[in-house]
Amino acid sequence: MTGRGAGGSAARHIAWMCAAHVFSMPGFATFATLLPRLQQEWGINNSQAGFVSGAFFAGYMAAVPLLTGLTDRVDARRVYLVSCLTLAAALAAFALLAEGFVSAALCQAAVGAGIAGTYMPGLRVLTDNTAGPAQSRAVSFYTAIFGLGTSVSILASGWIADAWGWRAAFAGAAIGPAIAAAMVAFGMPASHAGHAAPLLDFRPVLRARQVWPYIFGYAVHCWELFGSRSWLVAFCFFAQGAQSMQSQGGPGPWFWSPVAIAAIANLCGPPASIVGNEFALRFGRGRLIAVAMLASGILTGLLGFASALPWFAIAGLAMLHMTLVMGDSSALTAGMVMHSPREARGATMAIHSMLGFGAGFISPLVFGAVLDLAGGNASAPAWSAAFLTLGAGAVIAPWLLGFTRRAG
Repeated sequence: MTGRGAGGSAARHIAWMCAAHVFSMPGFATFATLLPRLQQEWGINNSQAGFVSGAFFAGYMAAVPLLTGLTDRVDARRVYLVSCLTLAAALAAFALLAEGFVSAALCQAAVGAGIAGTYMPGLRVLTDNTAGPAQSRAVSFYTAIFGLGTSVSILASGWIADAWGWRAAFAGAAIGPAIAAAMVAFGMPASHAGHAAPLLDFRPVLRARQVWPYIFGYAVHCWELFGSRSWLVAFCFFAQGAQSMQSQGGPGPWFWSPVAIAAIANLCGPPASIVGNEFALRFGRGRLIAVAMLASGILTGLLGFASALPWFAIAGLAMLHMTLVMGDSSALTAGMVMHSPREARGATMAIHSMLGFGAGFISPLVFGAVLDLAGGNASAPAWSAAFLTLGAGAVIAPWLLGFTRRAG
């Protein structure tokens, strides 16, 4: 199909997969959103809370090489279907069985494994059904919509938990992946996998030197992004609580809740990611990535010092923070897809996602450990130190990975 028909088909595929992507994600941020109340109910410290958050990424990292690598051999829709059902079961298990640190960590690891079989395999379904400029924009929209799915997860989790309790929030989140499975199984064409490709053979990826700056850049991006997503709601609760204890003349009451601030901040991500990819196409991918990383790293490092500011200033900084962090997301993933070996695209996506979410596993742990060591979650200097651990890598990476040279 060519011309208008091909363009219309690509647009339908992009819209359909993006919608399925949002339906697959209601449980993505449920634990991070409910972390303050669960931490209090279970009596766990910040390091333990960070471990539970990180368990999601551990499960993801363990499952993604196999599940995404399989898309080089079988129709990616099959991988997506099984993973959605696994994800729904894991969220239901959290609702029914989680009682504390250990059980929550195990359930979160299973949730991560389910997401591992939906995110990149879903992208494989989409990229196998688009080509040319439409493919770059497909990557841009699909990866950008992750931010919308995160915001939906934050808002839905907060609202349901306030009305019916935290177990109901996890149970409700299990419905979305089942809907996503049906959408992709019956609404998308087959993925064009190379059925003879060896499973878990990453040698073609190791030889593709041009793809590695984008893979390592994505790991730096995920360190910053997922560390922030894991702790942003808790930071806003700290700022709100600290300000409420101040005498008259303080910053004043908060008209947005911490959950609303985090959700709205995440809504800034999709347009930022899409616009970032368009700038990359127009002005150069290396230039866009270098500027976005430097700007986001500096602001992320400063965010932890903002707890004494009025609520609207914290909300504005959180929104700008998420805008800058997401500015290079699509550009990095589109660069990976463009430079991946065609016969090993699934394997390339697997390594890209494994290292990215592996960084997402370590980042919340480091954040929580620094928070404990520097004084605890009632200490403003401790929050400042913890946020510095998120932004430092983004400031250094553009030089180490060569994006500043590409910008020049």
